[in-house]
Amino acid sequence: MAILRFSSLLRCRKWAKSDWLVASIGCVLIVFFLSFFFDTTSDSVPSVDRSPPVASPNVLVKLKLSSKAQERGAFCLDGSLPGYHFHRGSGSGSNSWLLHLEGGGWCNTIASCSARAMTKLGSSKYFEDEVAFQGVLSSDPSQNPEFFNWNRVKIRYCDGASFAGHPEAEFKNETRLFFRGQLIWEAIMDELLSMGMSDAKQAILTGCSAGGLATLIHCDYFRDHLPKDAAVKCVSDGGFFLNVPDVLGNPTMRSFYHDVVNLQGVNKSLDRSCVVKTEPSKCMFPQEFLNNIRTPVFLVNAAYDFWQIQNVLVPASADPDRSWAKCRLNIKECDAAQMKVLHGFRSSLMDAIGKFHQNKVGGMFIDSCFSHCQTFMSMTWHSPTSTRIENKTIAESVGDWYFNRKPVKLIDCPYPCNPSCYNLNFT
Repeated sequence: MAILRFSSLLRCRKWAKSDWLVASIGCVLIVFFLSFFFDTTSDSVPSVDRSPPVASPNVLVKLKLSSKAQERGAFCLDGSLPGYHFHRGSGSGSNSWLLHLEGGGWCNTIASCSARAMTKLGSSKYFEDEVAFQGVLSSDPSQNPEFFNWNRVKIRYCDGASFAGHPEAEFKNETRLFFRGQLIWEAIMDELLSMGMSDAKQAILTGCSAGGLATLIHCDYFRDHLPKDAAVKCVSDGGFFLNVPDVLGNPTMRSFYHDVVNLQGVNKSLDRSCVVKTEPSKCMFPQEFLNNIRTPVFLVNAAYDFWQIQNVLVPASADPDRSWAKCRLNIKECDAAQMKVLHGFRSSLMDAIGKFHQNKVGGMFIDSCFSHCQTFMSMTWHSPTSTRIENKTIAESVGDWYFNRKPVKLIDCPYPCNPSCYNLNFT
């Protein structure tokens, strides 16, 4: 019904420029979230409970397929070449680099990986030729005050295992799928190093969702391949997935990660000190290896992460009577008993990051929003109406931490205390 209403509005040719701008921002949000959360169990279109700010046009950056991938045997799930979008830095940012790892869930079976191989999350055949650089990738200093003139790279995600799969796992693969996420990561790193990153003075590896997890998995590799005197840090956005049972007590996420690791041979990319002590799939959960990372890390996470609520805490399989149907799609629809469960989920996150909170070089921005990735959109990264904790946007907080201006350990009060949140509504 909403789509029909929107279509009828589009037929009106006398919109004001401001109307078109608001509509275009809405379309960007819809396309972003639908494409990003390919594995979400909800088929509804999200909206936000606040009007987005007026934004300036974003730079479109062309796709480049990796020139080193063929020789390295680094392929997307379907065998196509991986790619990235590169915007060269200028001025004071000429020797500074920011790499963003795209997210979009994982695949844990031959069937789900085969389906994924027919989309842009498994094949470069479906990549957009140009993408808008927003948020932490934006070249607009009003949207991205700290990193706008750095060399900025968006690395596309097409392996389904957080850039961590290994080709040895393909021998049991009856369907011709390529599990080469680790090789994709290494090939594109080699390529960027040859393009000037080997002389970097400052560098950040970041990513959101599955890309946020990949950021943590590959953080030390990134540090070790850059100059020793470079200031290198990692920012994980929405990548701190929790090892908690669902509302029926089932280990849904742990079982899912177990299947991803076994199918794609991910264990070889995981933290070695963790893997030797426990079942490898447990080492996909950041709480198991975060404190082993040598490189400074900043965590951006929503305490009421909607993706985790919809897929980890209350997956469709754990809600057979649909008593959670409204709550899992819109936090404002949760009753008192359900909110108690969600507050318990937040407490699990607080427990999981408890030791990291003592890390002197680490930083965090843990808000109480019903959100997920928050660094890749200007409206949540840095705008006049962005989510704030202690009157700081995420961009300002990351900047203070990266440039060592002050320690940043920001943890929001429980929902619904923060009126600056952009809470997603899937109903």
